[in-house]
Amino acid sequence: MEECKIKNLYNLEETIAKPLLEKFMYPWEALPEINDFIIQLGNKLDKEIYELKGENIWVAKSATVAPTAYIKGPVIIGENAEIRYCAFIRGKAIIGNNTVVGNSTELKNVILFNNVQVPHYNYVGDSILGYKSHMGAGSITSNVKSDKKLVIVKDGKEKIETGLKKFGAMIGDQVEVGCGSILNPGSVIGKNTNIYPLSSVRGVVPKNSIYKNQNEIVEKN
Repeated sequence: MEECKIKNLYNLEETIAKPLLEKFMYPWEALPEINDFIIQLGNKLDKEIYELKGENIWVAKSATVAPTAYIKGPVIIGENAEIRYCAFIRGKAIIGNNTVVGNSTELKNVILFNNVQVPHYNYVGDSILGYKSHMGAGSITSNVKSDKKLVIVKDGKEKIETGLKKFGAMIGDQVEVGCGSILNPGSVIGKNTNIYPLSSVRGVVPKNSIYKNQNEIVEKN
């Protein structure tokens, strides 16, 4: 399960959540601690850069937040981030510098590294998106199994029991997720990988690959 380790998925220099993530081997281990981490960190943020905009809502002064965006704390919104009209941020969200959260995009219990784009009709819950990752229009993370059982990460015959009922996707740095794709609970996408549009993704997808379907994953040239 080397592909799933934090050190192989993410550049931690590209997130304010580095002190949280570096405590763990696997990124999903951080999901239950996002709420408390935001509150602790928020109270220490530089007041020259961030403003407290509501209960446990810290927004960088350089960020742009549309008047119709809904934001519930705890939330940290980084420098030069853009929160567009009708974005729905349900709390427990770290939104990195230069990140775009678009129209009708919903976030909950997430870490978005710097320069992430979730710009059009995306749902991202109980997930971590790496540096410069991008979710195409209408692509979502599904974070609860239909049978409501605990999520297991599967890579071929290897399995890791996460102990989590809610677990969306761990998306590595510079991943491109095609429009209309569904990342099923427990998906892990290696860095620099492309997911074809309208894909239904399960399990671990290797880094530097192109996911065409479950039976056709090819290495990038």
